[in-house]
Amino acid sequence: MFKPLPSCLLLLLMASGCKTNPKEHNRDNGDSVKNKAAVWLTDPDGGILFKEPPTPLAFADAASDISAVINVDESQIFQTIDGFGYTLTGGSAMHLHNMDATSRAALLKELFATDGNHIGVSYLRVSIGASDLDDRVFSYNDLPAGQTDEQMEKFSIAPDKVHLIPVLKEILAINPAVKILGSPWSPPVWMKTNNSSVGGSLKPAYYNAYAKYFVKYIEAMKAEGITIDAVTVQNEPLHPGNNPSLLMQAEEQAAFIKQSLGPAFKAAHINAKIIVYDHNADRPGYPVTIYKDADAAQYVDGAAFHLYGGNIDTLAQLHNTYPDKHLYFTEQWIGAPGNLKGDLNWHIKNVIIGSMRNWCRVALEWNLAADTNLEPHTPGGCTQCLGALTIEGNTVTRNPAYYIIAHTSKFVRPGAVRIASNNLIALPNVAFKNADGKIVLIVLNEADQPQSFAIKYNNKHKRISATLNGGAVATYVW
Repeated sequence: MFKPLPSCLLLLLMASGCKTNPKEHNRDNGDSVKNKAAVWLTDPDGGILFKEPPTPLAFADAASDISAVINVDESQIFQTIDGFGYTLTGGSAMHLHNMDATSRAALLKELFATDGNHIGVSYLRVSIGASDLDDRVFSYNDLPAGQTDEQMEKFSIAPDKVHLIPVLKEILAINPAVKILGSPWSPPVWMKTNNSSVGGSLKPAYYNAYAKYFVKYIEAMKAEGITIDAVTVQNEPLHPGNNPSLLMQAEEQAAFIKQSLGPAFKAAHINAKIIVYDHNADRPGYPVTIYKDADAAQYVDGAAFHLYGGNIDTLAQLHNTYPDKHLYFTEQWIGAPGNLKGDLNWHIKNVIIGSMRNWCRVALEWNLAADTNLEPHTPGGCTQCLGALTIEGNTVTRNPAYYIIAHTSKFVRPGAVRIASNNLIALPNVAFKNADGKIVLIVLNEADQPQSFAIKYNNKHKRISATLNGGAVATYVW
């Protein structure tokens, strides 16, 4: 899908996105790798969607009339990056799986391959059991009323074998390194205080049974050739009104981890990370409560966040207090019908730049795909969640979340590290260094008017001169 712009459009791109002085290119007679930068641009006002001009930008002598300078400094290293991607909901998998084989193979390659003009998605979140974007509510151990199964003798991931597992296998065949995070929306209802998929709490009497449920899930997926890299204990534990959902206070989550989940993982030699919270940034005290419980904290890798409440900067405060615990940004939705300029601006600033500058190792959008009717969803589930893709049969429409993730996933590869860059007024940005030495800088112009700026690297004299239209985002790679 992404081909270099024809030369006849280069002037348009330079005018509406990134401008360079042709004289600067003539001064470049050094190392081509570090003296030139490729640029990928999304400019809603210019009608440019994730395009690369045919001519890279050049580091050249500093322009005297540009006072706004982003200095990228690889000597300051922050967190390691695990990846960027989406939640592959059951509904997303259903739409993908219902495409014909040729169309699906092409789309999955576009999403997950790391060569050519593919976007290289590197991290996926899946639901353990149903999420609210499945076509029905289910768990892996649904029983008639009054029955229990504490030994998980009737446990089965059969519901996932219809669409999710076949699609995951195709994804992993394209890129075996894609990491997968599993999150439950609800335990089986027989474990809950209200015997309902909506709300209720996990009965302490079933802590061990639920821990076994997690172990069985990870082992069953492994038997299918799918490694679960990490689990969150509960999706949005303070939102019991969704379907499915569970109310799980921080003290309950700590008790479940230390009494049952952590010991069960240890006994079964499960290496999947245990991640707590998985909810909004306005309640950082939730993971703190768990971290303060040493018996629980010993099993915990870190905490996951959404941003339907609170401020993304809160995460840095949590990191500074508990620097040994990792941070993950695992969900943010876009409401239908979507607004490319507004969604791109807010999500790049907060979900991508904000989460990364505040120590997150992943950034995920919710969700990968829906159809034109925004289905499926459970009764009471999200009715306005716009997928990164709209899939109707074999017809695919790419929506704002597609471009939001593409600006990072294609260029910032797992194992990269965030490096220092200074924020400028209305030009939020974040920088990374990949394992192969390539530097990546993502810059957003959140102002209404065009802004010119320079990019300086490791305090060297030469700079790149660029201009971004209002609301445009660019990824620079050198």
